[in-house]
Amino acid sequence: MSAPTLAEPRTGRHRSGSVRVVAVIPAHDEEAQIAHTVAALRGQDRSVDEVFVVTDNCTDNTAAVASIAGARVRPSTNNTHKKAGALNQLLAWLLPRLDEDDVILVQDADSTLDPQFVSTALHHLDHGYGGVGGVFRGGPGGGFVGHLQRNEYARDVHRLRGKCLVLTGTAAMFRVRTLREVSAARLAERLPAGDGRGGIYDTTVLTEDNELTFALLHLGHRVISPSACTLETEVMTSWSALWTQRLRWKRGAVENCVQYGLTRVTWRYWGRQLMTIAGVLVSAVYLTALAIALFHGGLHLNPWWLGISAIFVVERVVTVRYRGWRRMLLAASMYELVLDYFLQACHLKAYADALLRTRKNW
Repeated sequence: MSAPTLAEPRTGRHRSGSVRVVAVIPAHDEEAQIAHTVAALRGQDRSVDEVFVVTDNCTDNTAAVASIAGARVRPSTNNTHKKAGALNQLLAWLLPRLDEDDVILVQDADSTLDPQFVSTALHHLDHGYGGVGGVFRGGPGGGFVGHLQRNEYARDVHRLRGKCLVLTGTAAMFRVRTLREVSAARLAERLPAGDGRGGIYDTTVLTEDNELTFALLHLGHRVISPSACTLETEVMTSWSALWTQRLRWKRGAVENCVQYGLTRVTWRYWGRQLMTIAGVLVSAVYLTALAIALFHGGLHLNPWWLGISAIFVVERVVTVRYRGWRRMLLAASMYELVLDYFLQACHLKAYADALLRTRKNW
């Protein structure tokens, strides 16, 4: 089935008198998921006025399935910049056709929004935020590695409590005027140039969502990820896929910090990088001490290390309480150290790649 012919998007106010909300979904070979993603948008308690799916170099039936689900399909053209490039093409066409107060919702094709997402995000946009992001839980599947990611995401919700580190690609909402401001600032060289044509997303970086968050903050906007802006996203189903994902996330975050330098915005992000390095060093010292003790004939209880271990155990139990008492009991065994050490190895690799400027891969 061919994609439907596109009419001009309707501009002006929603029939209820409120602003229009237009959803934009970049999709590469997402025929298995895209109908669920569109259905979740249609099921919002505040209706989404239009849904656009930008199909990017698809080799499956994503376009046909999205059209049947009720989305308007627009394929990317000669795009070599993956998600960021596909979004830039659609937004360059779409933004001039919308009003300043209209709202763009950008979300990944493998995510499904809970019904209150749009109404909650609109509330925060109405209260002066430049960008509103989602908080996500992991979807089913993936065996043990999927289980670890679901626990990890649950903990992040507890730790952040509405604070926004990154307007993640899973889902984020912006006023049209805010995105136009980003484009103008790129052309005026007040922000990194990105694609050099005023594209909203920087096509030169690994983590375009993190870079856009930096851009908004440097323009003086506030961002937030309210606890009620919930959604479900797919988990990586293998260790190799998780390694690839997190290596991209971590290296991209480091390179975004270098890209912007040390500023009033980025110093907190630089601080997080230093904390990550400190955590890796502590783990290295701990494992080395453990190995030396075993080599020399046995372990000896050290009150200092026992105290540190107890703190970690309590933190693990408390921060997973939203998943029930069974998960809390399991967490007390510290079996999730497997993921911690895996991610720390990934962090080390990301730092090395960024320092040596090895070839970037998505």
